[in-house]
Amino acid sequence: MDRTALLGPLVRYGLVGLLNTGVGLAVILGAEFGLHAQPLAANALGYAAGFAVGFVLNRSFVFRSEARVGVAGPRYFVAVAACYGLNLMVLQGLRWALPPTDLARAVAQLCAMGAYTVSLFALSRYWVFAGAASSPGARSR
Repeated sequence: MDRTALLGPLVRYGLVGLLNTGVGLAVILGAEFGLHAQPLAANALGYAAGFAVGFVLNRSFVFRSEARVGVAGPRYFVAVAACYGLNLMVLQGLRWALPPTDLARAVAQLCAMGAYTVSLFALSRYWVFAGAASSPGARSR
């Protein structure tokens, strides 16, 4: 595989991640402080908004997929859940293995976030949105 063929989707994925994070945070803060929602409810709304934005932009902008929403949507949900599970395992594993310092806890969080981000990119590219137009030789499903 040509590495340059991966660069475009990686850059777009990073941009979507930043936008997605901003949207989720804005919804959380707007719901909690503007609508006076309970923090857990505001958090759930923010993550739901982020999930929706992430799905739409990853499908259309990042991977340029023509995969049917009825197929890709459930796959994206499973991928996000699996990657979140991986995130928690990395976090807990590193918290167990590293000393109980603030720096070690921050490193554990960063590593867990990295595991989530990389694994979601891979699952999105090769399973959720398989057949993306940005993948050479791939076909739509």
